[in-house]
Amino acid sequence: MIYMIGFKCGMTRFFLESGSIPITVIKIFDNRIISIDNINNNRSIIKITSGVKLKKKFNKPFLGIFNKKKITPSSIIKSFIIDNDYLKNNIKDNLFIKLDYFLNFSKVNITGISKGKGFSGVIKRWNFKSQDASHGNSLSHRASGSIGQNQSPGRVHKGKKMAGHYGCDKITIKNIKIFKIDINNKLLFVKGSIPGYNNNNVYIKFVC
Repeated sequence: MIYMIGFKCGMTRFFLESGSIPITVIKIFDNRIISIDNINNNRSIIKITSGVKLKKKFNKPFLGIFNKKKITPSSIIKSFIIDNDYLKNNIKDNLFIKLDYFLNFSKVNITGISKGKGFSGVIKRWNFKSQDASHGNSLSHRASGSIGQNQSPGRVHKGKKMAGHYGCDKITIKNIKIFKIDINNKLLFVKGSIPGYNNNNVYIKFVC
């Protein structure tokens, strides 16, 4: 299935007779396929570019990719793996992918980078229960407590849930319902929230 690059605008609400629905608005500039590389008999890698950026803000290696193709530079390039069967029938090099191709789709999978929350404790990061507020407890109300056993195994197991950096993770939310597609303004309205800050780029996979 084909992918698109979008940019999260923010959230709003639509009011229906049954109640209000939280909606995320995604801006989608025209996406363009700039290269197709075959991996094996079943799959290929396509590179898609999208977005708007001042030319003076590009570095020379990045600009060279677009100069070689003799096309207008875009702000982002992203690689996707796609099946060769779909590739042969629907995709070719230098093809523009526009929103009106997807009017018949009802759901999308959206991938983005979640909001960073810095260094967080185990209660915020892993939803741990806090320790006793009184009965002799002092300065350990939000501490994790014991993190291991005795002499055997004599170490902390890998993957132990502890305090640390929280957020900035790659997250995919599947089967998000498409609420509306605005072709004129190049906007995609989806139901619910998606990962990332406003103006962050997100990757959209259209599913039936």
